Amino acid sequence: MEKITSATTAQTEPTFPFTAIVGQQRLQLALILTALSPEIGGVVIRGEKGTAKTTTVRALAPFLSGSLVNLPLGATEDRVVGSIDVETVLTTGHAQFNPGLLSAADGGILYVDEINLLPDHLVDSVLDAAATGRVVVERDGISHSATSRFVLVGTMNPEEGELRPQLLDRFGLAIDVTASKDPAVRAEIVARRLDFDANPESFVTRFATDDEALHARIDRARTLLDDVELTPSILGQIATVCAAFDVDGMRADIVIARTARAHAAWRVAGDESAQPQPGNPIEITAEDIKVAAEMALPHRRRRDPFDEPGLDQEQLDDALQDAEEQFRDDQNQSESDPESYPEPEADQVSQFDSNSEPQEPQQSNSAGLKGGRAAEGAPFRRS
Repeated sequence: MEKITSATTAQTEPTFPFTAIVGQQRLQLALILTALSPEIGGVVIRGEKGTAKTTTVRALAPFLSGSLVNLPLGATEDRVVGSIDVETVLTTGHAQFNPGLLSAADGGILYVDEINLLPDHLVDSVLDAAATGRVVVERDGISHSATSRFVLVGTMNPEEGELRPQLLDRFGLAIDVTASKDPAVRAEIVARRLDFDANPESFVTRFATDDEALHARIDRARTLLDDVELTPSILGQIATVCAAFDVDGMRADIVIARTARAHAAWRVAGDESAQPQPGNPIEITAEDIKVAAEMALPHRRRRDPFDEPGLDQEQLDDALQDAEEQFRDDQNQSESDPESYPEPEADQVSQFDSNSEPQEPQQSNSAGLKGGRAAEGAPFRRS
């Protein structure tokens, strides 16, 4: 295990340690899960200024093999996607690709501050690259494709405008952050910030052991990810929860399945008493599904313009309980009489309907970062 050093994109100046951040546990967990399984689709962080959004994202960079790349609002399409030197093509017959920010972020984090103010066509390009693990440039009949696997993180202040629902839905997870109202928490945040500003090196050293322990847990979770089993019962429970919240499309179901899988690996990796044997399946629990739903559903549920963000916790708990009871009973019935378990009607199996949109398959996570695509769930590993 490499020693963790908090660093900026250029790896020159210390940054605030990840484990020293106070009051943003939900945001930290979302970032960790997305780093474990990039196919989750990135995180959009919504909140007012001064709530440690940027600090938390920058602090995650040392846990990945790549660097943190900022995408500025004024960037052109060629700067973001890359460009092809057409003159070189005409004179030599070979395409010369000039990489953009999406290629530079390969293996690390692509950070877009105030993503709600970024032009929609650039947001589309960023989301396409995050979903496929590649960036495609087409100019004057010439096409070039390059690897671009990264953790996508966008931040926004809703007071400055919202993302279009079609774009917001393409982010896997959404986290709403607010400043704590607890005086003790606020005082601790200020104390740590002042200590860091006064002596960054000393402050980083103070939390080095905690950061290294976190890095060890992340590494262990990566090794356990392939052993987490998505059973038909678990998929049924996830589908029942999504149906209870009347979300559009199937993206929520897919994201919750992937996030619950990552959380199960993360949960077991943090349990020192758990000693899973290689090849033995790790079960996804109702708690894993609940955590995933709390992050994947808020920005997808239908709500009135003046409704508060977030989920109705009572409704979520009821949906989880109903789903667990229903599919536990169905599983028991199936085990006692395999022929009694109901099969879906032919017209309900949309993946075999030539007139319907294709569904996303469950991808294997056996490949590492170098050998797989982001959409295949290749976890980031340090070189």
